[in-house]
Amino acid sequence: MGDISGEPSFYSNAEGYWKDVPPTVDGMLGGYGSISSIDINGSKAFLRKFLGEGEGKMNAGCALDCGAGIGRISKRLLLPLFKTVDLVDVTQEFLDKAKTYLGEDAKRVGNFFCIGLQDFVPESGRYDVIWIQWVIGHLTDDHLVEFLRRCQKALRPNGLVIIKDNVSYQGVVPDEVDSSVCRDLGIVRRLVASAGLSVVYEEQQVNFPKEIYHVHTLALQ
Repeated sequence: MGDISGEPSFYSNAEGYWKDVPPTVDGMLGGYGSISSIDINGSKAFLRKFLGEGEGKMNAGCALDCGAGIGRISKRLLLPLFKTVDLVDVTQEFLDKAKTYLGEDAKRVGNFFCIGLQDFVPESGRYDVIWIQWVIGHLTDDHLVEFLRRCQKALRPNGLVIIKDNVSYQGVVPDEVDSSVCRDLGIVRRLVASAGLSVVYEEQQVNFPKEIYHVHTLALQ
């Protein structure tokens, strides 16, 4: 990954790719729109382990959807569980579409931030959960570590940073099409540790098509 750190084309090529993607669920999922419900149900079960009353449980106040696209995850996962949700994405057209796609619930969106995560500074102490799905591959190692550090500062008490993403079998696999990389689980864990966070819970998403990468969800504090 060292060779792309600070490589502007790594980011500009990705922005170019997403500008040409239709603002639909199928577009967000690279043609795999059919897996959306399996994905959301898995994420809901994961999040519910941490929500609720009692010691160490997370409040259901405010969530941040990172790389939110048109708001697929906000609509079906975060807005049903949290009072307020902020969306951040690098593509303005997706955020514009989110305002209609979210329907009535768009009223409970606090902010629509149009910015890349490498430049985004979440507000300190604002979020109960920061949900980062299918987007860490668009950040260089250094930028990912720096972003996770900023996320940690943005958490409320008992809040969590949650990464849900593809993991490769071994090493770092580049994707020239959308200008991203897929890292193996060991590398992801190492970057998380470099950011000063620890993995409090982790699981693999089940029932996804055999031909796609394994997807793991990691809860970090």
